[in-house]
Amino acid sequence: MVTLDFYVMAIFAVLIFSIGLIFTRVGSKSGQAFFEAGGATPWWINGLSLFISYFSAGTFVVWGSIAYKSGLVANVIQLTMAISGLLVARFIAAKWKKTGAMTAADYLRTRFGVKTQQFYTYLILLLSLFATAAVLYPVGKMVHVATPFSLNTCIIVIGLIIVLYTAAGGLWAVLVTDVVQFVILTASVLIVIPIAFKEIGGPSQLFAKAPVDFFKPFNADYTFEFMLAFIVYQLFYIGGNWSYVQRYTSVSTVKESKKVAYLFAILYFVSPVIWMIPPMIYRIINPNLQGLEPEGAYMMLCQKVLPAGLIGLVLAGMISATSSKANTTINLVATVFANDIYKALIRKKASEKEMIFMARLFTLIFGAATIIVAILIPRAGGVVEVVLSTASIAGGALFGPIIWSLFSKRQTSFSLVFISTTSLLVSLFFKTITPAAFDLKFNRTIETIVGVGLPVLLLAIFELYYTSRNLIGAPFMLAPTEQHTQNEINKNIAAEKQNVFGIKVIAISMVVVGTGIVLLGIFAPQFGGIVIGVGLCVLLTAIYIWYRVKGFQKKIGLQ
Repeated sequence: MVTLDFYVMAIFAVLIFSIGLIFTRVGSKSGQAFFEAGGATPWWINGLSLFISYFSAGTFVVWGSIAYKSGLVANVIQLTMAISGLLVARFIAAKWKKTGAMTAADYLRTRFGVKTQQFYTYLILLLSLFATAAVLYPVGKMVHVATPFSLNTCIIVIGLIIVLYTAAGGLWAVLVTDVVQFVILTASVLIVIPIAFKEIGGPSQLFAKAPVDFFKPFNADYTFEFMLAFIVYQLFYIGGNWSYVQRYTSVSTVKESKKVAYLFAILYFVSPVIWMIPPMIYRIINPNLQGLEPEGAYMMLCQKVLPAGLIGLVLAGMISATSSKANTTINLVATVFANDIYKALIRKKASEKEMIFMARLFTLIFGAATIIVAILIPRAGGVVEVVLSTASIAGGALFGPIIWSLFSKRQTSFSLVFISTTSLLVSLFFKTITPAAFDLKFNRTIETIVGVGLPVLLLAIFELYYTSRNLIGAPFMLAPTEQHTQNEINKNIAAEKQNVFGIKVIAISMVVVGTGIVLLGIFAPQFGGIVIGVGLCVLLTAIYIWYRVKGFQKKIGLQ
C-alpha cells in the first residue's frame, strides 16, 4: 500500500463515523428513535442491513479462507444461508412482527416471565461478545495484511471507531451505515473481479489450473450432511438471532417484515458466486499458503493486482462490510442492556434520556471487552474454528427453542430453559472434555448435527409430552390492533420524518462514495474504465434514490 491508499481508507472511515454523529441528534430525542429507529423503517433498508451485517461476519476471512483451500465448497456453504433465508421469510419473520415486541428479550419477558428473559439475556450477551470479537478480528486481519501496522493495533483502532459511531447514533446510524457499507463493498468487489481474472488469463484459466476436486460441492470436512445441518442452524440463527429480530420488528407492517427476509435470501442466492471468486483465483496465483495464512488470501490478491488507491478502496469496502456485523450486534446488546437489565432490574423509573445514556455507556464497555477477546482469537485456533464451533455449540441451543415457541402454545419457561441448558452442556462436553479425557473428538459434521439436532429432538419430546397431557403454556403474544389516535398519528409522522432524513443521508453518502470512486478511476494508471464505470453506477443510483425520496416527501406533505 502507498500513501494514497491510506488517504482513501481515511476518507471512507470519516464518512462512516460522520453518519453516526449525524444521527446523534435523532437518536437522542427518544428511546424509540435510538432503539427502534422509529419503529417503521423502510423494508429495503432493513433488508440490506440484515444482508450485509450477516455475511460480513466471515465472508472475506472465514469463508474466503475455505474458498482458497477448498474452492466451491465455500459457495455451497453460503448457499445454505439463502435457503434458510427463504424459510425465515416464509414462516418466521412475520411471526416476530405479530408479537408486537420491540426485541426478542421483550417477547421472552412478556410471554415467559422475567426469569426466563434474564436467563437468555445473559447467555445472549456472552454469545454476542464472542460473535462480535469473531467479526472484529477479521477486520483487523485484513488491515494488518495490507499495512505495516500490527494485528493488535488494527483491532484496537477499528474497534474504537465502530463502537463510537454506534454509541452515537443508535439503530438508525447502524442501518444507514450498513447500506453505505453495502455500496462500498459491492463497488470494490466488482472492480476486483475483472482485474483478478486478467491476472490469470481469464475465467477459463481458473478451471484449467485449479487443484483436483476444487469444484466439488462437498469434501471430507464439509459433507452433504453438514450442509443439511447447517441449513437448520442458519434457520435458527437468521430467524432467532436477537440482532436480526430487530430488523423484522422495526418495520411498519407484517408484510414488510417478510420483505426484509426475502431481500436477504435473494441477495444471498447471488452473492456467494461473486464474493468467493477472488480467493479462489489467488489459489491459482499462489498455492503455497499454510496454517492461518489463507485468512489473508483476499487482501493478498488485492495487493498483487490492484494499482495505488484501489487497494485502499477495496480494503475500505471489506472493513465496512465486516464492521456491519459488529455494529449490529453492539447496538442490540446496548438495547437489551438498557431495556431489559437496567430499566427492568436496576432503575424501573429511568427516563428515556437516562436509558439512552446507559445504552451508550454499555456500548463502550462491551466494545472494550470485544476488543480484548478479538486479540485472543489466534490462541483459540483461528477465526474459522471460533466461528464454526460457536455456531454449532450455541446456535441451535439458544435460538431454536425461542423460534419453536413462536409456533407452539404448549412450550413453557421450564421447557425452554431446560432444553437450552442441556443442549449447551452436551455440546460443550463433547467439544472440550471428551477430546482430552477420552481421545474422542467430533468432526465438523457430527459437531453441527449434535448442536442443532439435540435441541430439536428435545423440543419435539416436550411438545409430545405436553400434548399427551393436554397442557397449555403461556399465551401467545399478539400486537395490539392499531389505534389511529392523535398520539399514534404523531408517532407515524415522526417516523416518516426519520425515514426521509435517513434516506437522504444514504443518498448524499452514496454521492460522496461514487464521486470518490470516479476520481480514483480518472487518476488510476490502469483499469480506469472499470473503476469509472462502477463509480458512475453508484452516482446514478444515488440520484434515483434522492429523486424518489423527494417525491415521497412531497406526497406525504413533509417539506
